[in-house]
Amino acid sequence: MRVALVYPEVYDMARFREGRKEFPPFGVLYLAAVCEQAGHGVVIEKITPHRTALDLSGFDAVGFSLASSATYGVMLQARRQSVIREDALVMVGGVHCNFYPESSLRDFGAHVAADGESEETVLAILAQHRHRDLAAVPGILYLDGDRIRRTAKRPLIRNIDELPLPARHLLPRQDIVITDRLAGTDLRMAHTMFSRGCPFPCSFCAAGQTRIQYRSGASALAELEHLVQAYGIEGFAIVDDNFVVARQKVGDICDHVAHLRLRWSALSRVDTVDEDLLAKMARSGCIEIKYGMESGSERLLKAMRKNTKREQIKRAVQMTNDAGIAAKVFVIHGFPGEDTETTEETVSLLEELGAAVARVSLFRFVPLPGTEVYERAALHGVRGTHLQPDWDGNWEKFHIHHNNERWWGSDQQWAEVERSHTRLRDFVESRWNSQG
Repeated sequence: MRVALVYPEVYDMARFREGRKEFPPFGVLYLAAVCEQAGHGVVIEKITPHRTALDLSGFDAVGFSLASSATYGVMLQARRQSVIREDALVMVGGVHCNFYPESSLRDFGAHVAADGESEETVLAILAQHRHRDLAAVPGILYLDGDRIRRTAKRPLIRNIDELPLPARHLLPRQDIVITDRLAGTDLRMAHTMFSRGCPFPCSFCAAGQTRIQYRSGASALAELEHLVQAYGIEGFAIVDDNFVVARQKVGDICDHVAHLRLRWSALSRVDTVDEDLLAKMARSGCIEIKYGMESGSERLLKAMRKNTKREQIKRAVQMTNDAGIAAKVFVIHGFPGEDTETTEETVSLLEELGAAVARVSLFRFVPLPGTEVYERAALHGVRGTHLQPDWDGNWEKFHIHHNNERWWGSDQQWAEVERSHTRLRDFVESRWNSQG
């Protein structure tokens, strides 16, 4: 069977309009890998704002990966403008579809929507290409006449080591190897995923899976050896939602890959690291850890359901420096309740951290679809979601870079947020030279 998997080109998903390339579409690459392993012919097609009309008439099945809500509109445009055979099986999946499968199914005129982890699901769907007996496939929604049917939930894959390596060979080499994304260096690097999911309940984060699954150290090593041999990488960035959760699992990966002498970075919370683990990470080549600091205001951290403290942030950054690893922090400004006082608390914490922080990325709050703050918008005073009467149909506004949308508050409150954001932005740029 010939299968086309269609995705929005993942620059940085939030910088879709700028063309700032960040990491390849891992969801699609894993689906392509299992399909190829099962004997199907697979092509990956990218959608950009300037490439939405595709000729997909040569494929028996077409899958649309709805990788973010910010690109949902352009993917809908691609669905409407592309040529697909009438007898082709049309599938939808991805992050947005996982949150809103019924509307995704109807909007795309699809036969089936995958709900959740999809590697096993897509093979079961393709096996029903001719007979379309979809009721027997767990983990999907499908149309039965005008009615949407939902099948039993599919359990998560028990051992993700059993998955083939992502099918990077189906993408151009320049989409895999990047030279300006690893901790401010120019090392030849690739992106990797060594875990799935995040168990923490942050209200601003659109993590689609709350149970975390780790690959083994042996599996991580096999992939890195392949990347060294096939692409000549000198380093890698782990793009997992939250890599440093289970210390033993992280330590196993570090032990297995240390002898490769690659340089690497990863994301972590401030309350999941300790001195021993940081030392092991440093020995295995880690040169930067990106921490979700979010705010210096414990009132806002509690409202965000981050539930971390200023002292934990300071301790994690100091331990990271002591281990010889650079610390980068992410800051979110403008969460409901932000004001001059909370902003000054963030400034003061950054001042205390000082040179111990190598880089800072400052983002403005956006209620990302699927998050707690989006789903309970009225509770947070948020406006403008697609679940509310004032929905304007514009999915592109849910990007996180340079976003000046007003999401909450009175005119007076928003004016205060704008002033305090300017204060914080100017402070960050003056101290960290716009690095991020």
